[in-house]
Amino acid sequence: MITQIDKQEYQKEIQKRAWYETNIIIWSIICLFPLLIIVDFVYENQNWLQFAFVRIIATMLIYGAYKYFEQHKVHYRILLHIAFTMLSLVMAIFCNVVDIKYLTNYYLVYSALVLLFNLQVFWEPVNSIVQSIVSIVLLAIFFNLLSNYNLDLVLSNGGQYFFIIALIACLIPIARYKVIQRDVKSQLLIEKSNEQLKAQNRDIVEKNSIIDLQYEKLRRLDEQKNSFINIAGHDLKNLIGSIVMSNDLIKEEDYRLSADQKEFTNYISESAEKMQYLLKTLMDVKELESPELKFNMETFDANTIVRQVFKGLIDTAQMKNVHLVDNILKLPLNVRLDKVFTGQVFQNVLSNAVKFSQTNNDIRVVTSLQKQKFVFEVVDEGIAIGLQELDIMFNRLKTLNDASGTVTESRLGLGLSIAKLMTQEMGGELTYRSDENGNYFKVEFYATN
Repeated sequence: MITQIDKQEYQKEIQKRAWYETNIIIWSIICLFPLLIIVDFVYENQNWLQFAFVRIIATMLIYGAYKYFEQHKVHYRILLHIAFTMLSLVMAIFCNVVDIKYLTNYYLVYSALVLLFNLQVFWEPVNSIVQSIVSIVLLAIFFNLLSNYNLDLVLSNGGQYFFIIALIACLIPIARYKVIQRDVKSQLLIEKSNEQLKAQNRDIVEKNSIIDLQYEKLRRLDEQKNSFINIAGHDLKNLIGSIVMSNDLIKEEDYRLSADQKEFTNYISESAEKMQYLLKTLMDVKELESPELKFNMETFDANTIVRQVFKGLIDTAQMKNVHLVDNILKLPLNVRLDKVFTGQVFQNVLSNAVKFSQTNNDIRVVTSLQKQKFVFEVVDEGIAIGLQELDIMFNRLKTLNDASGTVTESRLGLGLSIAKLMTQEMGGELTYRSDENGNYFKVEFYATN
């Protein structure tokens, strides 16, 4: 963030700095000017009391103007002009009434006052030029009124020093004014930057507090999730065990079963074994997104697995009046993957397509070999689910309501999230799209034949 300085604030800070410098000058004059009585006593012994009186009067007038300006908040430049003019007036009188042999000393004192004033003053350089002209004009006026000497004699006895120093002194405020302006601007920038840094620090502290609270909340949720998985896993083991036991008891009476019933019992056994395998694997890692899933890699015909999944979902599709179209290759296409998890991927993708599909809609299940890859495709040419909702389903746990179907269905996008994770972990790729032509899902694995 770039720090910006408000013009009004900048002018206010300039005024504060100007009054600070003005205070230094005024108090320097108030303290120093009366002390020059010592110079009067040494060089103008006969008139030093009159000179002292004038100096004290001038100092009191400068002090009175200072207090008035300070109380009434009058602009500082006017006060400086009054003070400098008062000094010039007094020194112009003194320089034109002292003895010629002491004139150089008084001109040097006058020059020192002018130089000291310009070394401390903070105003536009044109003001110093104006005051230099005023001092020369006053010297000229009192030279005509009070001086007993000619101009050449005055110039050769200190006058030349004063004029040279007065001109040089006019150059000092130019640099000083720019330097102080830059200092004020830098100071404001530093103060503004510090304020912004403090505000940013407060924001960071607040955000860190929020993050800590959210982290603690997530940690508790994670503990609850793990606890739920453990409890659910334990209960599912018992339920699957009961299914296996009941199915084994039925199979013991196989002489009393018809061919269809025997086929169903075999199907129940295979499904129970898959459930036990999946449950054991998921319980080992505790988290669905863990990279530590270990697969039992083996070579098998992927078309056979797709066909089993297809047959298993025919009844579910019929209940929704959805027609599954079989475009599964009859030739074997071998892959080297985890057989159970591969079947789960196909199961999750096709079952979710059935759930989202509209009544009286066709869903084509297609397998093919493309560029040495086994490709499993599910094509639903009905109403589009929407790519945004598919992104949510495939990338995070999210409850979605399909209000466009005959019956509103609420479900978690967990099955598709797991399918995507398993596909990636086994080196495959799962892609999807949803547009005006319908919904399309594609799973690819490297084929071994």
